[in-house]
This record gives sequence, C-alpha cells and structure tokens, in this order.
Amino acid sequence: MSEARRLENELWELPVGTVPGMRVPARVFADPELLAAIEQDRSLEQLANVATLPGIVDAALAMPDIHQGYGFPVGGVAATDAADGVISPGGVGYDINCGVRLLTLPIEFDELADRREALVHELSRRVPVGTGGKGAREGLRGAKLERVLSLGPRALLDDLGIGSAEELHFTESGGCLEGADPAAVSPRARERGAGQIGTLGSGNHFLELQRVSDVYDEEAANAFGLRRGQVTVLIHSGSRGLGHQVCTDFVKRMDARLGHYGFELPDRQLSCAPIDSPEGRDYLRAMAAAANFAWANRATLAHRVRESVGSVLGRDVADNTRQVYDVAHNVAKLEQHAGGTVCVHRKGATRAFPPGHPEIPPEYTQAGQPVFIPGSMGTASYVLAGRRGAMERSFGTTCHGAGRRMSRTAVRKAVDGGQLRRQLEADGIVVRALSARGLAEEAPEAYKDVDRVVEIVERAGLAARVVRLRPVGVVKG
Repeated sequence: MSEARRLENELWELPVGTVPGMRVPARVFADPELLAAIEQDRSLEQLANVATLPGIVDAALAMPDIHQGYGFPVGGVAATDAADGVISPGGVGYDINCGVRLLTLPIEFDELADRREALVHELSRRVPVGTGGKGAREGLRGAKLERVLSLGPRALLDDLGIGSAEELHFTESGGCLEGADPAAVSPRARERGAGQIGTLGSGNHFLELQRVSDVYDEEAANAFGLRRGQVTVLIHSGSRGLGHQVCTDFVKRMDARLGHYGFELPDRQLSCAPIDSPEGRDYLRAMAAAANFAWANRATLAHRVRESVGSVLGRDVADNTRQVYDVAHNVAKLEQHAGGTVCVHRKGATRAFPPGHPEIPPEYTQAGQPVFIPGSMGTASYVLAGRRGAMERSFGTTCHGAGRRMSRTAVRKAVDGGQLRRQLEADGIVVRALSARGLAEEAPEAYKDVDRVVEIVERAGLAARVVRLRPVGVVKG
C-alpha cells in the first residue's frame, strides 16, 4: 500500500482507485513509524477493500492500532447510509461487544501492600478462564437466557441481584441495545453461550489489577472518580461462544445471498446485506442480543471481582468499589452523524463521544465519554475522554488498544512463556495464567507502543488523556 499519502501530521489516505471498486478513500490515523509497522501485514489492503462496500459514507477509517483481521482490519471504522447501505458482520467481528469495564477500589496502592498477591490469587480462583470456561451458578438457560439476550445486565440485576442501577447508568447504551431479538439467535449460538455468563475467555481477554500512575487532566479525573495512587481493576471480555456463533451464522447466510443483491466484493470475508433486508434486519437483532449478553458477562465478572475484594480486603472496600464506565469496541450502531442516520461499524474501535453529548452520563458531560485503552500486561493502559474531533473526523470513534504487531504464532516462537512470567513478576506484576503458551501469545513484544498510539489519537483530536494505569497483577485465560 505504498500509495498512502499524507494529508496531515497524523492522517494518511489511500485514494479511490487504490484497489478496484473503491467508492470512497481509505484513511488511517498514524505517524510515519506506526504506518511502517502497519504496512507489514494486509490491514491497509483490507481497509481499502472496506471502501468498496455499498453505501459507505465519507471514508473507510482506521485507528493507529490497526492490524489484520477477518474482512475488516481490527481498528477499522466504516459508516454506511442507513437507507441504502449495508451491514457487514466482518465489520463487527466474531467477538461481538468485546469491551472493557473499569472499576475503582477506595484504597491506595500502598494500602494494598502484601495483600496484592492474595487478591490476584482470589480473582483467579473466582473468575473462570479459558476457551470453554463455564460460569458455574451464573450459567443461564431457557427463559433466563432469553431475558439476558433481550435486556442485558438488567436481567441479572432483576433476577439474581447481580450488579446495580448505578452500574447500568455507567455503561454504554445502558447495557442494552435496542431491537435485540432472541429469536434471531440460533439454537447453536444459545447452546454455546448458555453456560458462559461470568467467564473471561482466552486470547487477549484479561482481568488486570492496576494503580493510577499519572494524571493528565485533574478535572476529568475527578469527574471519573480517579486519583493518583488509586487501585483499579480493568476487565476485558466479550460475548464468548454465543457472539462467535452469531457472526459465523450470518457470514454464511449473507455470503449465500451476495448474488441475489448483485454485490461483487474484493473479499468474501466482507459478506454483507442491505441494512433494510431480511438478512440485515435479522443480523442487527441477533448482534444486539449478543451485545447484551456481553454486557451481562462483564457485569457478572465485575460481581466476582467485588466478591474477591470482599474476601481479601473486607466488605467495606467491596461495597465502595465502583464502576467508572463500560465501553464496547466490537459493535455496529445506527447513529446520527453529519445530519443523517448511518450504521457505524466499529471493529476494534471505541466510541468516543465529546463533552455535552446526550448519550453519555450527565456526571461526565463536562469531561466527555470515558474511553479505556489497554496496552499490554507489562506496560500501561490509559483512560481517555472523547473529544469533538472524533465527531468531525471519525464518526465519534477512537482506538481500542495498542494493537498487535506480531501474530500469535510469531510471538510464540520468539517468547518463552515461563521466562516471561518470571520477568513480569520481577517487575512487580503478579501473574495468573492458564498456560505458559497462552501467556507468551500476549507478551508485551506482540503489541505496538500504547503510549505512541494514544499520543496520535490525542494529537488528531479524537480523545484526550486523563490518567495512565500501570499493571500490578494480571489474570489471563
């Protein structure tokens, strides 16, 4: 993709014509060094292919954490016209509503002291991990699963007392996408997900104990309830097997109908259907149900965090552990942008609405929407706040993490899991992982520099730094 031309300091463009059939340009937020890293895989080619989708608006966009994915690159953003555009499951991804939830504990890191290892151990004991992890007593089937698919974590609060009204308030979309229809979710998807509420999963999913190391915006940090030295917990998980199966089902269904709609795509992984078609409407209903399932999953994980905190640090600390926010980074939503309704696909990208936006909690209206950017277990994570530039330049979107720069296969060859564990622990990070192999796959070397990624989206006006979080303990599948 050597055709990329620089539009601004942090913005590059692949013009229409870079690949045949492009309807709009493809643009990526990056600096020269990151762009060179991005060009090492097929992600820019995938982004140019996204620009061929029927009804795409303005440009196909990518964040600085972009890397190769299925159909869409991870870190890709595309808005399609709601009236005559398409919906593409590859633009959401297999882990529908993979997202991040941040909790704050009412104690300082110094107060944690020698109880840190005990807390990480208790978290690993209570939180099921791995590909087929089961949710134990929170496993849901039948009517209860129907309610979760329809209502998200609200169903868990009403039926099981898990979570709180405050947590729903501090969750993107209140933890429930409108239009969710359990009937659109296949029996196979239900079966795969029924026992997985309250499970972390594997791969890059994690639960991380952290401390606030740096504060960049005191006013926004105060609004979010964050202060230097404070202990936090970051939860990263999604819709597990249920969401994966929803994507599988609809990629296959839409692929079979491409000829019917006259779509010719450069990559079958971009299989899509008109938004206002039987396939498009059914996918939006099933995707919303899977997103609700994911929010319920993270709500249950947060419940288990509080149980662990109570067991190790006492009930008072657990009762005063609060949720800052919960954001999705694999979802498609109908939103108002530039005076019209568009379907915004965010795949490995985070909503970043600015101060004053009506869809963020009133408590954050002056600061902007909280955005959480995980780095890697050996570096740092960030809390950002959405800025107006995101509405003007990226359909209210920013990055979602550091972004991979090495495949899992490549990093396994380069990193010894046991040695990595010893290095992390020598750096003061308590580690609990299901296997040395899985730990190696998520080594810090596998990811881009999160500091650089965050600096780029800040300079581009998409989001601004609020605080930096340093890991002190990690639980991985």
